[in-house]
Amino acid sequence: MAGHEHQARIHWARGTAAFTDNRYSRAHSWAFDGGVTVPASSSPHVVRVPMSVEAAVDPEEALVAALASCHMLWFLSLAAGRGFCVEDYSDAASGVMGRNPAGRIAMVRVTLHPRAVFSGSTQPAHEDIVQLHAQAHEECFIANSVTTEVRCEPVFDA
Repeated sequence: MAGHEHQARIHWARGTAAFTDNRYSRAHSWAFDGGVTVPASSSPHVVRVPMSVEAAVDPEEALVAALASCHMLWFLSLAAGRGFCVEDYSDAASGVMGRNPAGRIAMVRVTLHPRAVFSGSTQPAHEDIVQLHAQAHEECFIANSVTTEVRCEPVFDA
């Protein structure tokens, strides 16, 4: 795993639009080695529509999704290793843009709100779930790669 190179290809083309007036489309695509192509754009919060495409994925929300996805994958692996059967996992993760300590605009905080549903005779206690999330955060490659504060606030059923 160490040293493995991950690749993504991006592509943007101007088309017939003017460019130097800064009103060009920010729509582009992300292509991945498995064959998936994702429509991408700047965030409409950064560059207004119609120059941004609201339905496309923007880099900021992709970062939030990458953090949530990596955390989930570690959580599932760790839960399986402890003998807990996860039936369903969801997360309504959110990211906040702001100024970092250097005064630059950055994703300063991502908060995960994971909810796991377990089945089977071996049910984790509240403390087990908290510990699994803490360990998943420590192991997450993406969380270990960013300076963004990543919070995990698990959702527990009452």
